[in-house]
Amino acid sequence: MTNAEGVAITFFYLLSILVVLADQAAKWGVRSNMELGETIPVWSGHLQFTYYENSGAAFSSFQGYGQYFAIVAVAFVAAVFYYRRKGELRGPLLEAASGFLVGGAVGNAIDRVIYHQVTDFLVFGSRGGILNLADLAINAGGLLVVVYLLKEPLKRLAFKR
Repeated sequence: MTNAEGVAITFFYLLSILVVLADQAAKWGVRSNMELGETIPVWSGHLQFTYYENSGAAFSSFQGYGQYFAIVAVAFVAAVFYYRRKGELRGPLLEAASGFLVGGAVGNAIDRVIYHQVTDFLVFGSRGGILNLADLAINAGGLLVVVYLLKEPLKRLAFKR
């Protein structure tokens, strides 16, 4: 293993762990200091904290079946580790993407296993959905995967000019 590979592996684990810790700390803070349904405006019209418990999936779909998504999260994390071990998730973008995705999946899985629901509290804009730091990490990871997938086609397109 080269030094660069060691740094990339360390970055993946560090990012995953930081996401889980930040997510769980934020959720603990919300559960400890807010009443269910309480809203605290943070940035007028742009961000508010609203304490919500989601027993389903994204957009409050599949209410009551959230514990099954913990199984999906475990399978997803296992798949990431498998493909990382095979060497198929290499490079800064994929290291960061997989770190965010694994950290977010584990953060929400912890809630599902312990509480049978996920604590959500972030509302962006007046008509935004409600989410948490794990959800933001999953979105960031997904965005980085899209950037990775578009990087080569955009390079080829730029060189054709």
